Formats: sequence, structure tokens, C-alpha cells
Amino acid sequence: MVEISDIRDVLKSLESLKGVVDGLSDDDDLFEKGLDSFGSVQLMLALEERFDIEFPDSALGRRSFSTIHIIRDTVAGLRQQEAA
Repeated sequence: MVEISDIRDVLKSLESLKGVVDGLSDDDDLFEKGLDSFGSVQLMLALEERFDIEFPDSALGRRSFSTIHIIRDTVAGLRQQEAA
């Protein structure tokens, strides 16, 4: 299971969201809060390492990294696919 707290821990490691993560709701748009394209690549790599997954090209759009809820659902789906 992928926990929201795990996603928040990964987000806290990003320079573009430093000091912002604790004040975010799970549905806030991360790009409106400071996440940029470089940060989204860093986020993808950090998520891959933390959860031992690999994002397919189809999941590399802005939407996959737009909110904490969506990130959790995306990561959970990828873990489930890789376990099958």
C-alpha cells in the first residue's frame, strides 16, 4: 500500500517544494505551488527509487504528478502492475 505520508516525504526532498509541503492539501495542484518541469523529473526519479517502480512513457504527463492524491494512485497502480 502506498501511503500519503510516503508521498509527502518524497515531496519534501524536492527543492522546488521546500517549506511548502506541510501546508498542502492532498488535492492542491503541485504545479501551482511551485513544482516545475525540472522538479517533476526529480520527483519521478525519487518516486521510482523509493517505491522500486518505473514510470512508463504513458504516465509521464503533467497530470500524473499534479496532486498528492494522483501521485499516490499512480504509484499504487504501477506497483500493482509490476507485482502481477
